[in-house]
Amino acid sequence: MKVLLLDEPLSALDYKLRKEMQIELKRLQHETGITFIFVTHDQEEALTMSDRIAVMSSGKILQVGSPWDIYDKPAERFVADFIGETNFLTAAISGIGNGKARATLKSGTTIEATVAEGFQPKDNATVVVRPEHAKLTNSKGDLSGTVENVVYFGTDTHIHVQLDSGEDFTVRQQNTRSAGCGFERGDKVGILIGNDAAQVLKD
Repeated sequence: MKVLLLDEPLSALDYKLRKEMQIELKRLQHETGITFIFVTHDQEEALTMSDRIAVMSSGKILQVGSPWDIYDKPAERFVADFIGETNFLTAAISGIGNGKARATLKSGTTIEATVAEGFQPKDNATVVVRPEHAKLTNSKGDLSGTVENVVYFGTDTHIHVQLDSGEDFTVRQQNTRSAGCGFERGDKVGILIGNDAAQVLKD
């Protein structure tokens, strides 16, 4: 069995060339059939390049899985925080069954969240919601707050909200050619959390 170790091989390249080389390296790997071990601190690069990802901290492997598993089903808080942007909310957990739980947030709102098998409820737990899995509204939502900042990235816009509970929350909204995001700094907004958008994490 042949294994090729690549230790941050693209870190010195500019953004556009790095993207091109990611595609080229994936093509070479598929053509040769050689296992690549690709070391990177770039979260997006890890998701793009990998069939399987191992997330490590202090020399310990915390989770191994497909890019989808690592991003959408992080095993614990460190993994969720390290891979991609995310929102962390404090909640009281109850009614666990069939992989679901009721999570009562600081706002008093109760939402449904997925929960890992064997999770034991505590007085407080952490609920994670990815920014693209939430939606802003001008009416009442699962959460409410005030827009603190609006950041345009071309393909999407990140709206940073200060929740009434005092927590921070970011919503990622895909841009269209016909209109802006529709929200400005100082706007009072609601946040809708979709089905299967929230997950209870181990700290």
